[in-house]
Amino acid sequence: MKLLIASDIHGSAYYCSLVLERLHEERCEGLLLLGDVLYHGPRNDLPRDYAPKEVTAMLTGLDVPVFGVRGNCDAEIDQTVLGFPIMADYSLLLVGSRRIFVTHGHLYTPEEHPKLCPGDAFLFGHIHVPVCEERDGVLILNPGSAAIPKEQSRHSALILENGVFRWIDLETGETWRTYSWEA
Repeated sequence: MKLLIASDIHGSAYYCSLVLERLHEERCEGLLLLGDVLYHGPRNDLPRDYAPKEVTAMLTGLDVPVFGVRGNCDAEIDQTVLGFPIMADYSLLLVGSRRIFVTHGHLYTPEEHPKLCPGDAFLFGHIHVPVCEERDGVLILNPGSAAIPKEQSRHSALILENGVFRWIDLETGETWRTYSWEA
């Protein structure tokens, strides 16, 4: 399955539209959202074209499965308007013989997470900075932020296909990093 993974849209209709443009251009079979979908949060400036109702309309009724996890800016009221679940604090994906622990990153972090085996992956958002590193045999991944990147990083997302993670620039569609994960 080819999956587009995005985090921290924060209610930006502009960057949500770019996520969906890349989803369709790449012919992805699913969309995984790592939290902070509709609200910008009290510590962030308003993102470009802040319009949570538009983001809701864009994400509801897509022609591919959408699923996600809850971010620190997501609330139960958000769940009532979205057509897919986002209230779980984590999810576990099985890819071949490997596990991917999926979370936003505010409750479980790369430093403090449930026991994972060497070869498994920890996938999170929250920090708005792309990450790809290995710690004690566990792959630590972050797609960066769709709407509010930090530390001069790009507006980015991840694509997972056939055991390869690709970071893409949402504005240009350019792949700027890859990591081959033997799953």
